[in-house]
Amino acid sequence: MMGGMASEETRTAKSPTVRSSATPPDGEPLVPATRAWAVRLVVVGIVLSALNLRPAITSLGALLEEVRDGLGMSGSVAGLLTSVPPLCFAVFGVMAPRLARRFGAGAVVCAGMVAITAGLLIRPYTGSTAGFLAASALTLMGIAVSNVLMPVIVKRWFPDRVGSMTGLYSMALALGTSAAAAVTVPMTEALGGSWQSGLAVWAGLAAAAVLPWIPLVRDRGPASTEPKAARSVHTRVEGAGPVRHVHARVKPPAPSALRITRSRTAWALAVFFGLQATAAYITMGWMAQIFRDAGVSAGTAGLLLAVTMVMGVPLAFVIPRVATRLPHQGPIVIALGVCGLAGYAGLYLAPAAGAWAWAVLLGVSNCAFPLALTMVGMRARTGAGVAQLSAFAQSTGYLISIPGPLLVGVLYQHSGGWGLPIALMIGLMVPQMAVGVLAGRDRTVEDEAAR
Repeated sequence: MMGGMASEETRTAKSPTVRSSATPPDGEPLVPATRAWAVRLVVVGIVLSALNLRPAITSLGALLEEVRDGLGMSGSVAGLLTSVPPLCFAVFGVMAPRLARRFGAGAVVCAGMVAITAGLLIRPYTGSTAGFLAASALTLMGIAVSNVLMPVIVKRWFPDRVGSMTGLYSMALALGTSAAAAVTVPMTEALGGSWQSGLAVWAGLAAAAVLPWIPLVRDRGPASTEPKAARSVHTRVEGAGPVRHVHARVKPPAPSALRITRSRTAWALAVFFGLQATAAYITMGWMAQIFRDAGVSAGTAGLLLAVTMVMGVPLAFVIPRVATRLPHQGPIVIALGVCGLAGYAGLYLAPAAGAWAWAVLLGVSNCAFPLALTMVGMRARTGAGVAQLSAFAQSTGYLISIPGPLLVGVLYQHSGGWGLPIALMIGLMVPQMAVGVLAGRDRTVEDEAAR
């Protein structure tokens, strides 16, 4: 018997036709039928989740004046309110990779959508500024973990389609952002003029985003469908006799530690992310008010903000695809920055006369966000590297962006106009372009951290 076992092991070792059971004779991987429905659910979940990552912010921007009056907020407190999103993204976003390792990315995103739904339902009816801020923080906590994990999910489920899937995700995000800005005011009027109803109605969209993730709560993705402690490796042994299966218990290798802070590209990407987030949240929080103070009606100001956001729908799909085909993303960074400078200059010189042009230019400039997400996927080689880089770049970036919207509110409150705030926006665009060029260089954080 021992000799028979040895001869079989010898034939197994020498046979050139030992293949993984997941690989057929023609070399193409076998995709289990159970994975096909999961992939479709992931696509639906990504789109619905992306639609919900900004309405909590832009719907508030469209009704900021009504919320301030209803809760008795000063300009400085309103500035604090517009700074809450990046603060929550920084604090809660850094927790996302650890939560994903423990519970799975799908489960964490599902919980994030539940948090968004609950926060949107609660915050309009708290009756106080403190309660409004607390409920907003709950919503933004859900947004924060989903922000960080979306590039991770894309890299894990669609490693050969990072550009196109990031584009789809970014396009859905821009669509949700613009829709909330465009329809919140007319929807509020249709609901009787109550700003509470106009804000709370967006909880319905968030509740729909919970559904596709429920079947995926226990699913860890294509790369990790078996327990982490030990996986069973199945091989087909083809020889003279019938096909036999050899089972081996293989302990997965421990992931190597990536010292992300040693990478200059990671720091450049984090600063770029922070500066573009500063511009985006100033725009979402204050642009409608800038137009209203220039004499534009509330409904038109909401539409102008929607135009700014809707520019990201087509461009957020195109820019990632173009970026993945370029060895250096610096030219795209420069082009977007120039549009931003032109839009801010227009807001300073003639905010009402050229309002539609400035809205379009700033919408193009805000597409630095999908570009940053794409570079997160391109600047790391592995899924683990993308998770670390995404958490580092987004958490550090959102920390950097916290003072911007708050400072705009303070400058507006004390200067009585928009000259100084707009000058601040122009001043921040120049370093954004510089660090964006550095982040766009063709290199990976793993190589830099190793050196």
